[in-house]
Amino acid sequence: MSAAKLHHVKTETFDVDARTNTDPKGFVRPVDEYRVEPWGLYMARPADHPEFGYLESWLLPEPGLRVSIFHFRPGFERDQDRYIDVGNFWAEGSVWHSRDHYLDLVVRTGRGTTVEDVDELFAGVAAGLLEPEDAERAVHIALAAVDGIAAHGYDLDAWLASRGMPLTWR
Repeated sequence: MSAAKLHHVKTETFDVDARTNTDPKGFVRPVDEYRVEPWGLYMARPADHPEFGYLESWLLPEPGLRVSIFHFRPGFERDQDRYIDVGNFWAEGSVWHSRDHYLDLVVRTGRGTTVEDVDELFAGVAAGLLEPEDAERAVHIALAAVDGIAAHGYDLDAWLASRGMPLTWR
């Protein structure tokens, strides 16, 4: 594990009333759309990232997932349909929060799901940036998601809909 991959737990805020998203680096981004549902928060916003120009995400507190679609710019496309961050997600009034727990899943609908950044999870725990209990929870969340997605033909949206969380996208 290289020291270059070690980073603090990423946190974000999502202010529904102000229609802003404060990213892990502290940049406040304007949001085109927020939608609050009983099972989570949907966000759609432009991105000034060199590889993607638009981002859609669902924060899902109960399963501990943030599901995203990155709208990649030409030449930067990736073989993925959904990107999942594992962590804690919660609301305090109209402000939502996320605390990423390093593990990520990449879903290729109908073909498979891979788990990424296990090395970052271990490095974060070893450096005292993430409590072992949070890391254990993250592993359980990731394994449950991989199993659920696989049981639904590698269709993340179908799995979540079966759990009462029908996701809709732009």
